[in-house]
Amino acid sequence: MELAHIEFSKLKISKTNMRYRDPAPDVSDILPSIRVKGVLEPLIVRPEDGKYGVVAGRRRWFSLKAVREKMGEVAPPPCAIMAEGDDAEAIEASLLENVARRDPDPMREYETFVRLIKEGRTVDGIAATFGMTKTQVNQRLALGNLLPKIRGAYRAEEIDDETVRHLTMASPTQQRKWLRLLNDPHQHCPRGWQLKQWLFGGQQIATGHALFKLTDYTGQTVEDLFGEDSFFADADLFWALQNRAIAEKRDAFLKAGWSAVDILEVGQRFQQYEHVKVPKKKGGKVFVAVSHDGAVEIFDGWLSQKEAKKLARAEERESGKAAKSPRAATSPVMTQALENYVDLHRHLAVRQALIAHPQAAFRLAVAHMAAASGNWSVKRDPQTTRNPAIRASIESSTAEVAFAAEEQAVFALLDWTGEDDEAFIVHRQTADVFAQLETLGDDAVMRIAAFFMARSLQSGSDVVEEVGTRLGVDARTTWKPDDAFFELIRDRATVNAIVSDVAGDAIAKANVAEKAKTQKQIVRDCLTGANGRAKVEGWLPGWLEFPARGVGQGGVREGFGTVETEPMPMAAE
Repeated sequence: MELAHIEFSKLKISKTNMRYRDPAPDVSDILPSIRVKGVLEPLIVRPEDGKYGVVAGRRRWFSLKAVREKMGEVAPPPCAIMAEGDDAEAIEASLLENVARRDPDPMREYETFVRLIKEGRTVDGIAATFGMTKTQVNQRLALGNLLPKIRGAYRAEEIDDETVRHLTMASPTQQRKWLRLLNDPHQHCPRGWQLKQWLFGGQQIATGHALFKLTDYTGQTVEDLFGEDSFFADADLFWALQNRAIAEKRDAFLKAGWSAVDILEVGQRFQQYEHVKVPKKKGGKVFVAVSHDGAVEIFDGWLSQKEAKKLARAEERESGKAAKSPRAATSPVMTQALENYVDLHRHLAVRQALIAHPQAAFRLAVAHMAAASGNWSVKRDPQTTRNPAIRASIESSTAEVAFAAEEQAVFALLDWTGEDDEAFIVHRQTADVFAQLETLGDDAVMRIAAFFMARSLQSGSDVVEEVGTRLGVDARTTWKPDDAFFELIRDRATVNAIVSDVAGDAIAKANVAEKAKTQKQIVRDCLTGANGRAKVEGWLPGWLEFPARGVGQGGVREGFGTVETEPMPMAAE
């Protein structure tokens, strides 16, 4: 770099000077010294448009100009002449000179760094030159994501630093929407942390909260360069992956020997004061708490106070022997009401099957003669239930309607038409009934036998299970999922198992932390083909199969096959 004294008339402010377009600066602090002593520190200049452009030393140039205007003449100042054409070096020199004097605002640094990038400088190179970190340089460059009007408002100090930082994460559409709110005095314009909430729709899910591999996430992430965080732009995709990862952790804990894993609903906190610390070998459970921002906390080795008291009582009963740890249910639970519902619907299905198999009904009647039965007085099974919803479900069943029609037909064969059902039958003499049967053909008698056997079949008994299995009963012909069925399922483990049956294990795992209501809706959508889900035809819960089994083991669907049974032998016709 060549040093020389250059006439003031040949000097001008260089276009590469970072304050080229700024108004004339205040030079009152250095003007007296320059008036007396002149310029002692060389200006950094370079050849530019037939003159020398001042790259660094703008305030000294303006001081000389003020002295010249008042005195009429100034001594040529010392200048360090740069090589012609190196714009990037000139820009750096200008910025360095200003940084040494006072920190420029972030927007001015952004504009200068952009010019350096255009001149071929790298982010690492800029960081090294100005003694900044790469992140700090990227923070300044991130301001380039802002619309010009927002940058202008920031320069005019109409927008604070925190708001600008959050706006760098906004899409152009979001920025335009935010500008409309800013310019509308009747609207609330979110700023600061409220702006962050507004941008993410209330769900700020940091990538650091993911239990899954970030490579599995195919959506977009938004980087907060100022906070050095990044966030998931697609919350739905995040929750699908996060729930699947939570389900896998649950399976791993169960495989490791924990008695149960309780996944709390999203937002529900695990209250330690309501629980007691219990080791795994004594039946301790694992609790998984999931916050609304996607963070997951694991609490292993706990029991509720109620469960802990049961454990203590068990230890007392054992009188010093190894206590049996209370094994909390890790599989779907059937409540008493749900069991009542299932028993009655299984009873309907088998009863209807007996009508179609009179030979089997006759053999069952003989079995009742040989071994006592609670219903051998030939009374109608009461189909007992105190739940109005279950009663409505039974009464609306196609099997119940069909059985009522068969009842009328059988009563007609016996010439009981128009008479009061139970009161009349109770007082009917066996001899009279036998006499009437003697007037009928064998087919009619077998039909009547099948009806009364089905009518007296005891609901919830082992006979229902045995006959249903032997006849290969398919309850899908008499049962459809109704509101009563969904209402009776309360615990989330059972609902999640049904989701697995109907929609598949992947969807069940993806929604394992969702509310029971949400998971029930998924099942309903699959069964009806609503909300974009593929329709599942003819699903039947394992409870209603013959032989019965639990849910969560792959429910029977139409076209997937039914239980193979050996037909009951019939008498030769």
